Amino acid sequence: MSNGLSEARLQELMQQARSQTADLLGPIAKASIEVRFDLRGKSAGQVRIRPQGQYVIRYNLELLKRGEADFLNETVPHEVAHVLAYHRHGPNIRPHGREWQRIMRQLGAEPSRCHDYDVSGLSARQLQYFQYHCNCMEHQLSSIRHNKVAKGQRYLCRRCGEPLRPGRRAQALPAGS
Repeated sequence: MSNGLSEARLQELMQQARSQTADLLGPIAKASIEVRFDLRGKSAGQVRIRPQGQYVIRYNLELLKRGEADFLNETVPHEVAHVLAYHRHGPNIRPHGREWQRIMRQLGAEPSRCHDYDVSGLSARQLQYFQYHCNCMEHQLSSIRHNKVAKGQRYLCRRCGEPLRPGRRAQALPAGS
């Protein structure tokens, strides 16, 4: 399928995605939910939850063009299920955990974490990595996690359970030095 869609067809697809999102959300759609088509890269969709309980669902317009029906049948329910899972169960659930999977099935969609759209020609963000350490080893944190640490987020080592600290681990000096 060509993704050289007419402007009218593109607007129709965007409206279908908006309508389907509202239909699947039901009464929650009356709440503050914003639907955007500004996501770039290789991700098909994303949900952001603002502090006041406002939801932003972001869709990748290029992947909507490429996927059309698959996008509407898979990606829209996928992102809506994130909103419903958060709304029903709160923030302390896994993004693609049991609650989300159950909601996906209720929406009539396969609870798949990843899409299989053609992403050729789409660029993914290049991440920078930063050196961190704990008591037992060194770790590499992406710029995303590094920035979260700068804002107060803590990450723990999966092996020793200690908080990760910026920089390299100090090497023990040999005995007798």
